[in-house]
Amino acid sequence: MNRAYLPACCAPLDAAWPLPHPLPGVQLISTRFDPTQLDAADFNHCSIAPVPGVAKRQAEYLAGRLCAREALQRLTGTASVPASGADRAPQWPSGIAGSISHGGGWAGAIVGHRHTWRGLGLDVEKLLPAARAERLAAEILTLAELLRLDSLPAAQRAQRISLTFSLKESLFKALYPQVLRHFYFQDAELLSCDSEQKARLRLLIDLHADWPAGSEVQGQFAEFDGYLLSLVSIPR
Repeated sequence: MNRAYLPACCAPLDAAWPLPHPLPGVQLISTRFDPTQLDAADFNHCSIAPVPGVAKRQAEYLAGRLCAREALQRLTGTASVPASGADRAPQWPSGIAGSISHGGGWAGAIVGHRHTWRGLGLDVEKLLPAARAERLAAEILTLAELLRLDSLPAAQRAQRISLTFSLKESLFKALYPQVLRHFYFQDAELLSCDSEQKARLRLLIDLHADWPAGSEVQGQFAEFDGYLLSLVSIPR
């Protein structure tokens, strides 16, 4: 396994914490990537099994797995690469909770021990343009969220829609490995987000005996360079 090789399509791996509130006992690694710089031999040089698809799909997968491998090496001492399951979810080593996200040329992976963290969900998005955000609002937001959206100034609406989208994606990534059941945007609600970049979400359906309707979880978020990054972390 060649951990030292970094393909030209990826910037150096970054271990800096990009969110406002660090979490104990986790590792988050990120990188920037450029699909136009991907070389057909990069997967082989990185000792990562290739995936089919266009250059964008291949580059984001490679960048995400490079981040995951480095995060696992720092957490466990073993530089393993999570495979994709039949449901396309990363298959983390036993005893590890983790998540991978990529989009718009940014990729990151977060991992922690399951004896400390029940679930970790990471999501990155480019901020939605205002017109597109308004078109998607009814698909992403519940009725209660739409009513709260109406109280915001026009300049803040697209950011709130983008944030709600990202946090619900992070919620899904944090919970799916525990419940092994798909759920959708209308099945959860963003209750609050504050000036400290903390968020609170609530389930609106029964997912599992451990996760009935009304269960609440905490999240956090950050904006940088036109990106919106969110994390839902569920402590043991």
